[in-house]
Amino acid sequence: MSFTAKRIGLQLFLWTCLTLLLLFLAIPVVAILTASTPNELIRSLQDEAAIDALLLSLRCTLIALLIILLVGTPTAWLLATRSFRGRSALTTVIELPLVLPPAVAGLALLAAFGPLGLFGGFFESAGIRLVLETAGVIVALVFVASPFYVRQAQAAFAAIDRETLEASRTLGAGEGRTFLRVAVPTAAGGLGSGAALAWARALGEFGATLMFAGSLQSITQTAPLAVYDLFGTNLVGAEALAAVLIACSAALLLVSKLSLQRSGYGDVQR
Repeated sequence: MSFTAKRIGLQLFLWTCLTLLLLFLAIPVVAILTASTPNELIRSLQDEAAIDALLLSLRCTLIALLIILLVGTPTAWLLATRSFRGRSALTTVIELPLVLPPAVAGLALLAAFGPLGLFGGFFESAGIRLVLETAGVIVALVFVASPFYVRQAQAAFAAIDRETLEASRTLGAGEGRTFLRVAVPTAAGGLGSGAALAWARALGEFGATLMFAGSLQSITQTAPLAVYDLFGTNLVGAEALAAVLIACSAALLLVSKLSLQRSGYGDVQR
């Protein structure tokens, strides 16, 4: 077989694999979006439970994202700019929720912060309730979504030209000012991408929230939990909520890609 024939065969194999994977991943999404008419979907979204779930998801994910940004950004800067013993172990701990099964994550939160958990007595004495409360939803979202941001933010800070940071310090700026005035603006694209990924992960969180905070309408029942709840009684309503979540997730992924391209990472990836 000639070199040209082998190359054509390889190209055909590669494109066939891409097509099969694309169809496998896209068909279920398209099926959800086309399962009901637009009027049916809009009418289902007017259901009180659906509205409550969407509003609760929006509020909780925004609060969780704010916490992740405030704590995760300095953490990522530290991990990106310092070399110290145990750094790899700390990074592993931070990234562990990425691979934990959702039910295990929820159980771990219960073991740590539940009424009978490791720190449960401390929170109870302070009058703080997390289980079956909206605050518990936020804790679960921060737990599962923060690694997505920290990982991307760390990579963004690590990619900054060291000479740029040194020039700032040479001009008299301390590390804090260099971090706020130079590092954060320079890494803004990567930080925005990480924030979008974390937000998308928080928006779709199900298992840890259910295990730790429960599913109480207007209190802890986020949109993914409402989809599961509606599935047994109102399939169209469940499909409507699922369609909204798909649209939101797709928009956040698009924001993530655009942020990476603006920062220059997109060119590297292509």
